[in-house]
Amino acid sequence: MGLVIEIGIYVILALTIHILIYTLVTKKKPKDINGKHVVITGGSSGIGLHMAIECARRGASVTLLARRTNLLEKSVKLLELNKKNENQKFQYKSLDLSGNYDVVEKCLQDAEENFGDIEMLINCAGFAVCGVFEEVSIEDAKKLMDINYFGTYHCVRHVLPKMKQRRSGTIVITSSQAALMGIYGYGPYSVAKFALRGLAETIAMETKNFGITVTLAMPADTNTPGFENEEKSKPKETKLISGTGGLANPEDVAKCIIQDSLKGTFFSIYGIESWILTILCCGMAPWGGLGLYLLQAVLMGPLRIISFFLHLHFQRIIKNCAKEKTN
Repeated sequence: MGLVIEIGIYVILALTIHILIYTLVTKKKPKDINGKHVVITGGSSGIGLHMAIECARRGASVTLLARRTNLLEKSVKLLELNKKNENQKFQYKSLDLSGNYDVVEKCLQDAEENFGDIEMLINCAGFAVCGVFEEVSIEDAKKLMDINYFGTYHCVRHVLPKMKQRRSGTIVITSSQAALMGIYGYGPYSVAKFALRGLAETIAMETKNFGITVTLAMPADTNTPGFENEEKSKPKETKLISGTGGLANPEDVAKCIIQDSLKGTFFSIYGIESWILTILCCGMAPWGGLGLYLLQAVLMGPLRIISFFLHLHFQRIIKNCAKEKTN
């Protein structure tokens, strides 16, 4: 018992120091997107819509990409109510991002003809289908990859050469905490989110010398229409495991992602649980300077011990649910 208390105190002190240093490091002035062209996929609802509103408040002209025209029309009206100046312009394009790359490229080219070069690309389109791995249909598994991964890949593939040529640009890739660890009931969805993490880390390394910044957003459960839909297929075990962190406000998460991306921070995380999990699972991903790396190294040992007990807790949940099903 004494050892557990000592580890707890050690972790709290280390976390406090880490937060203080992280706060100092992230005082970096954010980029100015006033008058710039921002494209947001999945911008008709949820976190994507709130990120669009935040960009509008910062003076950007915004293009929204999503499938449902009725939601897009309402979203553009909201942007008009939140614009910073009269020079801003807003438009939407109805688009299935999981389709052929040529269709996506044509849509983005049309958006650029109207509003100019894309200075900031925010990839937020995505959806989830939950269930035990073998119970998720092959069709849904492919769709998860097409929308979550290839929907992002197609857009990045178009903007990246132009950003490199200008030596300027910001790319946001919205993944999930499901990209940090495999979770019961998230199988194919987690696979797609892991793929986005690999994409973000690769692009970040390839573009560092071109003045382009890449941010990987790792939001936890957030109160959005997408989350409500996700709950419909989520097994009880998944709800019990993933529900410990509560439900975040989409407006708060969106502001955090925009702020982090404009400061050039690779990981964008919201909440202490997300922060701890990211430290445990960040691996070789870029995250801050030497000071932060050293502190993360110090924290890794105690947090790894805590993760052992967390896994025991998760296995207990799965075991108890299995007993309920048997009975």
